[in-house]
Amino acid sequence: MWSFALVVAALLVFALDAAIPVLTIHVLYVPLIILGAWYLSSRAAWLLFALCAVLTVYDFEWESHLPGDGQRWKRIANDVIVVSGGAIVMGLALSSDIRIIAEYDDAYPRVLRDLPDPPGILFVKGRIIPSDALAIAIVGARHATHYGLDQAERLAGGLARAGFTVVSGLARGIDAAAHRGALSAGGRTIAILASGVLNIYPSENKELSEQIAAQGAVVSESPPRFEPLAGMFPQRNRIISGVSLGVVVVEASVRSGALITARHAAEQGRDVFAIPGPVTSRMSHGCHRLIRDGAKLVETVEDVLEELGPLVAAAPSHVDGSDIHHPAELSLNDLERQVLSAIPQQPATIDTVIAASGLTAPQVLSTLSVLEMRRLIRRLSGNLILRL
Repeated sequence: MWSFALVVAALLVFALDAAIPVLTIHVLYVPLIILGAWYLSSRAAWLLFALCAVLTVYDFEWESHLPGDGQRWKRIANDVIVVSGGAIVMGLALSSDIRIIAEYDDAYPRVLRDLPDPPGILFVKGRIIPSDALAIAIVGARHATHYGLDQAERLAGGLARAGFTVVSGLARGIDAAAHRGALSAGGRTIAILASGVLNIYPSENKELSEQIAAQGAVVSESPPRFEPLAGMFPQRNRIISGVSLGVVVVEASVRSGALITARHAAEQGRDVFAIPGPVTSRMSHGCHRLIRDGAKLVETVEDVLEELGPLVAAAPSHVDGSDIHHPAELSLNDLERQVLSAIPQQPATIDTVIAASGLTAPQVLSTLSVLEMRRLIRRLSGNLILRL
């Protein structure tokens, strides 16, 4: 029924556009898009797409047998290719539980909008939530050593337990180990693909991608069944670094694609970290080069927390829902968190903080020293303190 309705709607649009040239044809295509998406199998959209593609590619001079301007009929056929193709993608996304997030959507990651070349559309299987603003990317070699795999899984688990979302590319080796480490710790993880979200590459990670979608999100800027073309991997890497506060490289040769992600991170103003390895392993050479060039050497989660600066906008923690202004807040104990929450955004006296926290003066004073060492507050002149 819907297939028939879509074809009839298309014929009506053709007739109206030929009869009344002043009409804005793209407005009339809206019913076609809606019907194509509603009819989830998109058989009618495929029919229109194939028919107009054949008429456009092969010169049958079919337009000369129709009333009106022949070139206008050709333009209509080209438009229908675009619209029916969009209906196919929308129908496929709806039938596969894939969310399409445009750049103007509230669910679109805010940090991506600040990139010079943000993806216009994201196809998401799973969910992107506000707390994913607290994200760290872990990338590295596909042909990783046991040492590299262990370090990636250990660090990802630690970051996930601290409250970070772990981002990676679902590739073999370090990427897959990072995703598994976050999942094992019960945390969130996001996989950014070069292929479509229904065309998992490599295929051996298909089951892992399903676990990620259930506990995070699988994301791509390409249509759902898009093939993993070689040129799309560097493009994908800019999104991995773009959605993250920093990028950790775990094992990379001097020609590794992980170094492309690190370069994107530096260009985007993100922090770059690297885990050192054995000097005799070629998989350590890329990381050691990054460290020589100024990347932060990482051994533990604390090394990452020490380097990260304050957030542009507060993000909710997916652990307890509290607003996080600085990533270092994730490592605070209950007492430190209680004192920090008692400090307002404007300068306040220590007596005000003591009264607001409900703690004793010695407890507050000792805790303020710890918060100052963690660069979460700053002492001003006199008895004033400022939350950073």
